[in-house]
Amino acid sequence: MTVDELLQQGRLAPLEARILIAHALQWSRVQLVTRSQDILSTTQLSAIDALFRRRESGEPIAYITGFREFHELDFEVTPAVLIPRPETELLVELANERLPRHGSALDLGTGSGAVAVTLAHLRPDAKLTATDISAEALQIAERNAARHQCKVILVRSDWYGQVNGIFDLIISNPPYIAADDPHLMQGDLRFEPSGALTDHADGLKAIESIITDAPKYLKPGGWLLLEHGYDQAASVRKLFDLSAWTDVGSWRDLAGIERVSGARRPLT
Repeated sequence: MTVDELLQQGRLAPLEARILIAHALQWSRVQLVTRSQDILSTTQLSAIDALFRRRESGEPIAYITGFREFHELDFEVTPAVLIPRPETELLVELANERLPRHGSALDLGTGSGAVAVTLAHLRPDAKLTATDISAEALQIAERNAARHQCKVILVRSDWYGQVNGIFDLIISNPPYIAADDPHLMQGDLRFEPSGALTDHADGLKAIESIITDAPKYLKPGGWLLLEHGYDQAASVRKLFDLSAWTDVGSWRDLAGIERVSGARRPLT
Protein backbone atom coordinates (compact mmCIF):
# COMPACT_ATOMS: atom_id res chain seq x y z
CA MET A 1 0.00 0.00 0.00
CA THR A 2 1.17 3.55 -0.81
CA VAL A 3 0.67 6.86 0.99
CA ASP A 4 -1.86 7.89 -1.66
CA GLU A 5 -3.83 4.69 -1.12
CA LEU A 6 -3.80 5.26 2.64
CA LEU A 7 -5.20 8.77 2.18
CA GLN A 8 -7.91 7.47 -0.12
CA GLN A 9 -9.23 5.27 2.70
CA GLY A 10 -10.56 8.40 4.39
CA ARG A 11 -10.06 7.21 7.96
CA LEU A 12 -9.06 10.71 9.03
CA ALA A 13 -9.32 14.20 7.62
CA PRO A 14 -6.64 14.57 4.92
CA LEU A 15 -4.52 17.11 6.84
CA GLU A 16 -4.56 15.03 10.03
CA ALA A 17 -3.70 11.89 8.10
CA ARG A 18 -0.77 13.58 6.38
CA ILE A 19 0.61 14.88 9.68
CA LEU A 20 0.45 11.45 11.29
CA ILE A 21 1.85 9.61 8.28
CA ALA A 22 4.78 12.04 8.12
CA HIS A 23 5.37 11.59 11.84
CA ALA A 24 5.25 7.79 11.68
CA LEU A 25 7.60 7.64 8.69
CA GLN A 26 9.79 10.57 9.80
CA TRP A 27 9.23 12.11 6.39
CA SER A 28 9.06 15.78 5.53
CA ARG A 29 6.01 17.33 3.88
CA VAL A 30 7.92 17.37 0.61
CA GLN A 31 8.68 13.65 0.91
CA LEU A 32 4.98 12.94 1.40
CA VAL A 33 4.47 14.28 -2.10
CA THR A 34 7.60 12.98 -3.83
CA ARG A 35 7.31 9.50 -2.28
CA SER A 36 3.53 9.19 -2.29
CA GLN A 37 3.73 6.15 -4.60
CA ASP A 38 6.34 4.26 -2.55
CA ILE A 39 5.16 0.86 -1.35
CA LEU A 40 5.12 0.95 2.45
CA SER A 41 6.41 -1.95 4.51
CA THR A 42 4.32 -3.91 7.01
CA THR A 43 6.23 -2.23 9.84
CA GLN A 44 5.53 1.23 8.42
CA LEU A 45 1.85 0.46 7.93
CA SER A 46 1.56 -0.85 11.49
CA ALA A 47 3.15 2.32 12.88
CA ILE A 48 0.75 4.49 10.88
CA ASP A 49 -2.25 2.39 11.91
CA ALA A 50 -1.32 2.76 15.60
CA LEU A 51 -1.25 6.55 15.26
CA PHE A 52 -4.51 6.58 13.32
CA ARG A 53 -6.19 4.54 16.03
CA ARG A 54 -5.05 6.99 18.70
CA ARG A 55 -6.51 9.86 16.74
CA GLU A 56 -9.72 7.94 16.06
CA SER A 57 -10.11 7.55 19.83
CA GLY A 58 -10.05 11.35 20.12
CA GLU A 59 -6.47 11.90 21.29
CA PRO A 60 -5.20 15.32 20.13
CA ILE A 61 -2.76 15.39 17.23
CA ALA A 62 -0.33 17.47 19.31
CA TYR A 63 -0.08 14.78 22.01
CA ILE A 64 0.40 12.06 19.41
CA THR A 65 3.24 13.86 17.62
CA GLY A 66 4.57 15.55 20.77
CA PHE A 67 4.72 18.99 19.18
CA ARG A 68 2.53 21.96 18.28
CA GLU A 69 3.43 25.07 16.28
CA PHE A 70 2.87 28.41 18.01
CA HIS A 71 3.81 31.78 16.53
CA GLU A 72 5.91 29.97 13.89
CA LEU A 73 7.90 28.07 16.54
CA ASP A 74 7.61 24.36 17.38
CA PHE A 75 6.87 23.51 21.02
CA GLU A 76 7.12 20.19 22.76
CA VAL A 77 3.84 19.26 24.43
CA THR A 78 2.68 16.33 26.55
CA PRO A 79 -0.55 15.64 28.46
CA ALA A 80 1.08 17.51 31.37
CA VAL A 81 0.55 20.86 29.63
CA LEU A 82 -2.09 22.62 27.58
CA ILE A 83 -1.81 22.52 23.82
CA PRO A 84 -0.85 26.03 22.59
CA ARG A 85 -3.63 27.59 20.54
CA PRO A 86 -3.57 30.25 17.81
CA GLU A 87 -5.79 32.65 19.77
CA THR A 88 -3.13 32.88 22.49
CA GLU A 89 -0.78 34.49 19.97
CA LEU A 90 -2.74 37.70 20.60
CA LEU A 91 -1.47 37.69 24.20
CA VAL A 92 2.12 37.50 22.95
CA GLU A 93 1.61 40.29 20.42
CA LEU A 94 0.04 42.64 22.98
CA ALA A 95 2.81 41.85 25.47
CA ASN A 96 5.51 42.52 22.89
CA GLU A 97 4.00 45.93 22.15
CA ARG A 98 3.83 46.91 25.84
CA LEU A 99 7.11 45.51 27.14
CA PRO A 100 9.65 48.37 27.31
CA ARG A 101 13.13 48.02 25.88
CA HIS A 102 15.29 45.94 28.25
CA GLY A 103 12.17 45.44 30.38
CA SER A 104 11.16 42.52 32.56
CA ALA A 105 8.09 40.31 32.17
CA LEU A 106 6.44 37.65 34.33
CA ASP A 107 4.38 34.84 32.78
CA LEU A 108 2.14 33.15 35.34
CA GLY A 109 1.13 29.51 34.73
CA THR A 110 3.48 29.06 31.80
CA GLY A 111 2.70 25.39 31.00
CA SER A 112 4.75 24.45 27.93
CA GLY A 113 6.37 27.88 28.04
CA ALA A 114 4.84 28.84 24.70
CA VAL A 115 4.04 32.43 25.71
CA ALA A 116 7.22 33.14 27.69
CA VAL A 117 9.58 31.47 25.21
CA THR A 118 7.94 33.15 22.22
CA LEU A 119 8.18 36.54 23.89
CA ALA A 120 11.82 35.87 24.80
CA HIS A 121 12.46 34.86 21.18
CA LEU A 122 10.92 38.10 19.94
CA ARG A 123 12.61 40.20 22.60
CA PRO A 124 16.12 38.97 23.42
CA ASP A 125 16.70 42.32 25.15
CA ALA A 126 14.07 41.54 27.81
CA LYS A 127 14.26 39.51 31.02
CA LEU A 128 11.61 36.78 31.15
CA THR A 129 10.46 34.94 34.25
CA ALA A 130 7.85 32.18 34.07
CA THR A 131 6.08 30.22 36.80
CA ASP A 132 4.05 27.06 37.06
CA ILE A 133 2.88 24.93 39.97
CA SER A 134 3.67 21.77 37.99
CA ALA A 135 7.27 20.54 38.11
CA GLU A 136 6.66 18.47 34.97
CA ALA A 137 5.36 21.51 33.09
CA LEU A 138 8.46 23.47 34.07
CA GLN A 139 10.68 20.69 32.71
CA ILE A 140 8.87 20.91 29.38
CA ALA A 141 9.13 24.71 29.40
CA GLU A 142 12.85 24.42 30.10
CA ARG A 143 13.33 22.11 27.11
CA ASN A 144 11.34 24.45 24.89
CA ALA A 145 13.43 27.42 25.99
CA ALA A 146 16.61 25.46 25.21
CA ARG A 147 15.17 24.31 21.89
CA HIS A 148 14.77 27.92 20.78
CA GLN A 149 17.89 29.18 22.55
CA CYS A 150 15.91 31.54 24.76
CA LYS A 151 16.74 32.50 28.32
CA VAL A 152 13.73 32.21 30.62
CA ILE A 153 13.96 32.08 34.41
CA LEU A 154 11.64 29.28 35.55
CA VAL A 155 10.14 29.24 39.04
CA ARG A 156 7.89 26.62 40.61
CA SER A 157 5.14 28.71 42.15
CA ASP A 158 1.39 28.85 42.71
CA TRP A 159 0.81 32.17 40.96
CA TYR A 160 2.90 34.76 42.85
CA GLY A 161 3.70 32.51 45.82
CA GLN A 162 7.44 32.05 45.17
CA VAL A 163 7.96 35.10 42.95
CA ASN A 164 10.53 37.71 43.89
CA GLY A 165 10.96 41.10 42.27
CA ILE A 166 8.87 43.68 40.46
CA PHE A 167 8.16 43.61 36.73
CA ASP A 168 7.36 45.91 33.82
CA LEU A 169 4.74 43.49 32.53
CA ILE A 170 2.72 40.54 33.85
CA ILE A 171 0.94 38.14 31.50
CA SER A 172 -1.06 34.98 32.01
CA ASN A 173 -3.27 32.46 30.28
CA PRO A 174 -4.83 31.08 33.48
CA PRO A 175 -7.51 28.39 33.88
CA TYR A 176 -10.75 30.18 33.02
CA ILE A 177 -13.29 27.50 32.15
CA ALA A 178 -16.08 27.11 34.72
CA ALA A 179 -16.17 23.76 36.50
CA ASP A 180 -19.62 22.91 35.11
CA ASP A 181 -18.85 23.85 31.50
CA PRO A 182 -19.77 20.90 29.24
CA HIS A 183 -16.86 21.71 26.91
CA LEU A 184 -14.53 20.10 29.44
CA MET A 185 -15.95 16.74 28.39
CA GLN A 186 -15.62 17.39 24.66
CA GLY A 187 -12.89 17.25 22.01
CA ASP A 188 -9.25 17.82 22.91
CA LEU A 189 -10.14 19.22 26.34
CA ARG A 190 -10.88 15.69 27.57
CA PHE A 191 -7.17 14.89 27.28
CA GLU A 192 -5.66 18.12 28.62
CA PRO A 193 -4.76 18.73 32.30
CA SER A 194 -7.92 19.86 34.07
CA GLY A 195 -6.02 22.11 36.47
CA ALA A 196 -4.79 24.18 33.54
CA LEU A 197 -8.27 24.46 32.04
CA THR A 198 -10.62 25.13 34.95
CA ASP A 199 -10.34 26.90 38.30
CA HIS A 200 -12.89 24.37 39.64
CA ALA A 201 -15.19 27.32 40.31
CA ASP A 202 -16.88 29.96 38.12
CA GLY A 203 -13.96 30.49 35.71
CA LEU A 204 -12.97 33.82 37.24
CA LYS A 205 -11.37 32.69 40.51
CA ALA A 206 -7.78 32.51 39.20
CA ILE A 207 -8.19 35.69 37.16
CA GLU A 208 -9.46 37.61 40.20
CA SER A 209 -6.55 36.35 42.31
CA ILE A 210 -4.00 37.41 39.68
CA ILE A 211 -5.54 40.88 39.37
CA THR A 212 -5.80 41.40 43.13
CA ASP A 213 -2.15 40.61 43.88
CA ALA A 214 -0.58 42.04 40.71
CA PRO A 215 0.17 45.56 42.07
CA LYS A 216 2.69 44.05 44.52
CA TYR A 217 4.75 42.74 41.59
CA LEU A 218 4.11 45.32 38.88
CA LYS A 219 5.96 48.58 38.38
CA PRO A 220 3.91 51.81 38.21
CA GLY A 221 2.69 52.17 34.64
CA GLY A 222 3.20 48.48 33.95
CA TRP A 223 0.63 46.33 32.18
CA LEU A 224 -1.23 43.22 33.32
CA LEU A 225 -2.61 41.20 30.38
CA LEU A 226 -4.87 38.16 30.78
CA GLU A 227 -6.30 35.70 28.29
CA HIS A 228 -9.86 34.62 29.13
CA GLY A 229 -12.92 32.87 27.76
CA TYR A 230 -14.96 34.04 24.78
CA ASP A 231 -17.71 35.47 27.02
CA GLN A 232 -15.69 36.78 29.97
CA ALA A 233 -14.30 40.13 28.76
CA ALA A 234 -16.91 42.28 30.48
CA SER A 235 -16.52 40.37 33.75
CA VAL A 236 -12.74 40.69 33.66
CA ARG A 237 -12.92 44.43 32.95
CA LYS A 238 -15.25 44.74 35.93
CA LEU A 239 -12.65 43.03 38.15
CA PHE A 240 -10.09 45.62 37.05
CA ASP A 241 -12.57 48.42 37.71
CA LEU A 242 -13.04 47.28 41.31
CA SER A 243 -9.48 48.37 42.15
CA ALA A 244 -7.00 51.03 41.10
CA TRP A 245 -6.20 50.36 37.43
CA THR A 246 -6.06 52.62 34.38
CA ASP A 247 -6.50 52.05 30.64
CA VAL A 248 -8.74 49.03 31.20
CA GLY A 249 -9.56 47.38 27.90
CA SER A 250 -10.10 44.21 25.88
CA TRP A 251 -8.68 43.10 22.55
CA ARG A 252 -10.13 40.82 19.88
CA ASP A 253 -8.49 37.78 18.30
CA LEU A 254 -8.60 36.97 14.58
CA ALA A 255 -12.06 35.47 15.03
CA GLY A 256 -13.33 38.80 16.36
CA ILE A 257 -13.70 37.49 19.93
CA GLU A 258 -12.59 39.58 22.89
CA ARG A 259 -9.87 37.18 23.99
CA VAL A 260 -7.46 39.28 26.12
CA SER A 261 -8.22 41.95 28.71
CA GLY A 262 -5.78 44.09 30.61
CA ALA A 263 -4.97 47.33 32.36
CA ARG A 264 -2.07 49.43 33.65
CA ARG A 265 -1.00 50.06 37.18
CA PRO A 266 -1.34 53.82 37.82
CA LEU A 267 1.87 55.86 37.81
CA THR A 268 1.08 57.28 41.25
